[in-house]
Amino acid sequence: MNPWAARIPCGLYGRLLPKPLCPTTRSLDGSESTMDGSMPSTAPGLKELIFDVPGCSAILNTPLLLVQVTRLACGGFILGVRLNHTMADGVGLTQFLGAVAELARGAQSPSVLPVWKREVLEGRKQQPALVHDKLDTDTKPSSIMLPFANATHRLHSFFFGPREIASIRAQLPPHLQKRATKLDTIAGWIWKFRTMALAPDPDEVMQLMVIVNARGRNTAAAGIPIGYYGNAFATPAAVSTAGELCTNPLSYAVELVRKAKNQVDMEHMLSMTDLIVLRRGRIPPFTAGTYILLDETKVRFHELDFGWGKPVYAGPAEVVSARSPSRASFLLASKNANGEDGIAVPISLPGPAMDRLVEEMSKYAHQPM
Repeated sequence: MNPWAARIPCGLYGRLLPKPLCPTTRSLDGSESTMDGSMPSTAPGLKELIFDVPGCSAILNTPLLLVQVTRLACGGFILGVRLNHTMADGVGLTQFLGAVAELARGAQSPSVLPVWKREVLEGRKQQPALVHDKLDTDTKPSSIMLPFANATHRLHSFFFGPREIASIRAQLPPHLQKRATKLDTIAGWIWKFRTMALAPDPDEVMQLMVIVNARGRNTAAAGIPIGYYGNAFATPAAVSTAGELCTNPLSYAVELVRKAKNQVDMEHMLSMTDLIVLRRGRIPPFTAGTYILLDETKVRFHELDFGWGKPVYAGPAEVVSARSPSRASFLLASKNANGEDGIAVPISLPGPAMDRLVEEMSKYAHQPM
């Protein structure tokens, strides 16, 4: 039986299930697709690119996967995909689409065979050992957005190419210049200077959650096997007061991001699944100081080739969440106006805060490498 052809029945294990992932669009129409400044939050004509089949927007008893191919007059096409996130994460979706792409190019079978084995990350019905429940986190009113109550939010895409990343790394001490990854560097910079742009009270708690793929992170002994396409990611959090984040050097933020990411191993994953079972479907509230970064460059949507070459754009159809646009951002593979490869990060902020963040980023654009 093909699991993608099934449906999730009501009452499965008595748990509530998360919402489906937003649609993903790939474009091969030969047009320019750079994200180096102001941009729309949603792919143009989205409703035409992924049809919302009546009755398919729920979680239970609906198709798990919707796929639409839109042919363009130029000879290219757009592939729109919507999946139920309970079945797979971004890496799992790429594995599935990669298998389709290999077969489309003439392969007899996929190079990576799908593996079900959901019992690998099954909750143990015990008190979580490493990941603690934040449902009772203090959710008192925050002052973070009060100064911007009447300000219009703006969406801007920040481009981090070799020049920008080298300039940011130059601010770090030697040991971090060697050890910090691109994600550590970019995440630390965004967390620090986004906080400074918002200028919250010094005692406000700022939390950065980074989506981490657990595959290959000290998990082999316990066995997340190659080909596993279910959800295998964690959301470790770096936490600091706004005052410490703003007054300490950039290395402070980068080090906190590194430490949070390095928590993720198999025991952390199992503790996280224990917590999901313990919550029984309850979702912890996100405080005003919470910000989420999702690194789509590691998902490798941009490397899919169905026989027409690599896509002009590959990634989420909505680059920020429509419900809370200032709370989360994607890291997307992109090119700037000069054709340089890099990472684009669309960020939504109130206008005055965005002006401050854009000004800070402009300091790195023209520095020598």
